[in-house]
Amino acid sequence: MDIRAGVLALQGGVEEHVSMLCGLGLSVTEVRTPSRLTGLDCLFLPGGESTTLMSLLDRWELTAPLRSLAASGLPILGTCAGAVLMSSRISEREHRIRQDSLGLADVEAVRNSFGRQKHSFQEYLAVSGLDSPFPGVFIRAPLLLPLSDRVTVLCSVAEGPVMVRQGNMWLTSFHPELTGDDRIHRLFLGESGVAPAV
Repeated sequence: MDIRAGVLALQGGVEEHVSMLCGLGLSVTEVRTPSRLTGLDCLFLPGGESTTLMSLLDRWELTAPLRSLAASGLPILGTCAGAVLMSSRISEREHRIRQDSLGLADVEAVRNSFGRQKHSFQEYLAVSGLDSPFPGVFIRAPLLLPLSDRVTVLCSVAEGPVMVRQGNMWLTSFHPELTGDDRIHRLFLGESGVAPAV
């Protein structure tokens, strides 16, 4: 079966997601315009800079189509800045900030919760659905705080949740695409019914 995955390709870690998905045998579409969203089986929103990404989404008229696809049930995985875009509330170190988002998930993204770029680190994570630790890469990562009981926490660290799910929407603070480990991608695809389970 030909599975079509889209990767938002406006800015950020696009190539790494594309490479991992191609390695899993999926057909990958790099999404820069609304027409490229047609016929997708799933969508990935990569890391990058969330305010820049939101500005580009508006400029290329992708904001409304993405909200419609999420509401229709399309499986969407957002990593780091992609997760911030999907969140309905954004804050930074205990104060709200004025930043637009897609507002898809009942999640508060607390930006830069682990520090700035120089504080990047890797930590092995216990992820629900995986039978051994996953090497999580954290770069200016947010915490992902549930705002309703519709959100399920799939992974936490000492500071709080770093991977959550709300129905068809999955959010990770860390960058699974920056590892050689494709299990997060396969877990998402399998649990979403897009491809065989892990």
